Amino acid sequence: MIVARTRAELAAARAGLREPVGAVFTMGGLHDGHTALLRAARRECASVVATLFVNPTQFESERDATTYPRDEAADLRRFAAEAVDVAFAPPVHEVYAPGSAAQVGAGRLGRMLEGASRPGHFDGVATVVARLLELTRPACSYFGQKDWQQTRVVRQVVEDLALGVAVRVVGTVRDGQGLALGTRNVRLSDAGREAARVIHRALSAGADAWRRGERGADRLERTMRQEMGAEAGVTVDYAVARDPLSLDTLNPETAAVALLVAVWVEDVRLIDNLVLGEGLVDIDPAPLLAGPASATGGGQSLP
Repeated sequence: MIVARTRAELAAARAGLREPVGAVFTMGGLHDGHTALLRAARRECASVVATLFVNPTQFESERDATTYPRDEAADLRRFAAEAVDVAFAPPVHEVYAPGSAAQVGAGRLGRMLEGASRPGHFDGVATVVARLLELTRPACSYFGQKDWQQTRVVRQVVEDLALGVAVRVVGTVRDGQGLALGTRNVRLSDAGREAARVIHRALSAGADAWRRGERGADRLERTMRQEMGAEAGVTVDYAVARDPLSLDTLNPETAAVALLVAVWVEDVRLIDNLVLGEGLVDIDPAPLLAGPASATGGGQSLP
């Protein structure tokens, strides 16, 4: 595995890769959710480029950026174990040149839900993803369902900028009790982790209501909030039922829904979702995590 620290090193390494190239962008703190992304890329592409870059422009506070969990050595070992060809782990000035003012706006999608609670967050996401896509030039990039709104923003950016990259969404990976894996989970105590399990119970209650035929967003949202309201130590930011593609108000006639939740537990912000409908999530992570890492690219044709 080549570890590139500069744009020039990345360009040189990228030039020697077999096509198609798959890209996985991470901020480190890797867990099995990231492993599923890496294995999806390895399964579908001949070469894999992965990044370790804590993007400063997507944090709403300097404190959140500086306390974001980091362990580069462990993350690089995981990349190597998953047969990543090139790991791009740059300093900030290699992604944002000194004095750079160019920014990609996330638009309307970036101003709702997480964007409303974290102003500017998705502009930072859109900007860094556009830059990393330009630097890595993949055929396909892989993102996790857990950040559902982010996947919608990224797809909008790719379309608006005509980047010609396939965006593939890999389903959420959970622990044995349903808690979605996330880098910030390490900041939870045992009690906090137990409290956070109510998130999946709330989403499951909403999903059960949907499957029984409930199509009213207000009733679906009330069902989720009632489940979480019984758990001490959990502060709900939002619990909503939205159109899964536009994230607009749910149409009662629709055949699909995104149930999205954001809460605070022990000063840690946690998000999760369930997306119900055909063809919305591209790749099931379970088969990917059931077997060992692949040492060679599958090079299968992208759908």
